[in-house]
Amino acid sequence: MIPDQAGKYAWLLRAILAIIVVFFAASVLLTDYIVNQEKKLSAQIYPNVYIDNMGVGRKTKQEASQLLEEKYSPLRQIQLSVIYQEQPIATFSATKLDLHADIDETVNRAYLVGRSASLPLRLDQKMRAIFNWGKFYFQTKITYDKRSVNDFIDQSEQHYNVPAKNALFEFENNKVVSFRKEENGTKINSGQFLQEIESSILTLKANPENKKIILHDAVLEPEVTLAKANQFGIEEEIGEGQSNYNHSIPERIHNILLSTSIFHGVLIPKDEEFSFNKLVGDISAATGYQPAFIIKNGKTVLGDGGGVCQVSTTLFRAALNSGLTISQRVAHAYRVGYYENDSKPGFDATVFNPYADFRFKNNTPAAILIQSEVDKENKILKFKFYGKKDGRKIEISQPTLTDVQPPPQAVYQDDPTLKKGVIKQVDFAAWSGKANFSYKVTRDGQVLFAKDFYSVYRPWQAVYLVGTAD
Repeated sequence: MIPDQAGKYAWLLRAILAIIVVFFAASVLLTDYIVNQEKKLSAQIYPNVYIDNMGVGRKTKQEASQLLEEKYSPLRQIQLSVIYQEQPIATFSATKLDLHADIDETVNRAYLVGRSASLPLRLDQKMRAIFNWGKFYFQTKITYDKRSVNDFIDQSEQHYNVPAKNALFEFENNKVVSFRKEENGTKINSGQFLQEIESSILTLKANPENKKIILHDAVLEPEVTLAKANQFGIEEEIGEGQSNYNHSIPERIHNILLSTSIFHGVLIPKDEEFSFNKLVGDISAATGYQPAFIIKNGKTVLGDGGGVCQVSTTLFRAALNSGLTISQRVAHAYRVGYYENDSKPGFDATVFNPYADFRFKNNTPAAILIQSEVDKENKILKFKFYGKKDGRKIEISQPTLTDVQPPPQAVYQDDPTLKKGVIKQVDFAAWSGKANFSYKVTRDGQVLFAKDFYSVYRPWQAVYLVGTAD
């Protein structure tokens, strides 16, 4: 029994020894293999390492970088266009943005697989990489220089941001001396734009194509509106009239501007009648008017205040476009060229105190404020009426012009106050005609005011003075 027992122990000992030898030999071979692999991989990325799902194992850092540079070379051609209010306002090129994938940084991180400063982690990574026990994935990121984008935002805010303006309404001595309708402001949405830039750039990795980015804005509302700024019920513009006084002599322009200033800021209370003559007052040299051509006693002569009818005509057009009741309007004796610069015949209103006045009634829900605008460069006069709309609709027909006749032959009159050879024109030819247009104002199907405006313009002859004095 004892020999058999000894034999068993000897066999077990030999088996253990054999296992140790095999294990030792395997360890030596494994170590040798790992060492050899490490030598081969000394300048290479470990196997089973991927960047953006591309295998970069057993490649040098330079080779891996080159592979990725080729993949992302289209980024160098990218352009980002900025659109504001449906118009292109800026373009960012890839160069300007320094747009690129962080290839070098990502390759360096991939290269550190199996080279960790931590021994357990280093050994684990080496074994997994060399023996294909695991894979290591890395992702590049598209980066850009945000300074150019921030500079663009700063410039855009300075250029496009407009603060809201509060309404102004100051009433002194029965006249509005300070007036401004409220104005909405604008503020571009810088935060949203930066987010959309960021999102667009992130998508370039999967889809490297040019992008359009919208610069959005928001409306800034004023704190004080016109409705809050006054107690007269004035909330909005209800109508405007315009005329062109081109070709006017300097004296006539002076008179237009002087009389216009009288009506600027005038407030017409609800249910009251506006009278041009009552408001304009005395028109003479004593009140600052200069001699310019007027129609008087059937003739065109120099008289103080020539040009004031340009103002009454413009107010007539503003009253029509505001849907007001016209209680008195007189046409000129003949067709005056100034009033046909930008209008067909029939839309004029002459004034001559006390015989001819222009009047209208304020039958709106609120007071009416008159504001004037003068474009001196283009010789355009405007009157804007502010009040409160009530849903009225205005219908103004196209004017008709009939019985058009040429002017009579020019008349030449001797004038002993002028030297011989001097000819001076003192009256101007005009064709005759009968103009007519209809005007109707309705609200909710009810007629508030309706009238046909007739204008009978006589033919007008030119008159020349011929000098006879030596």
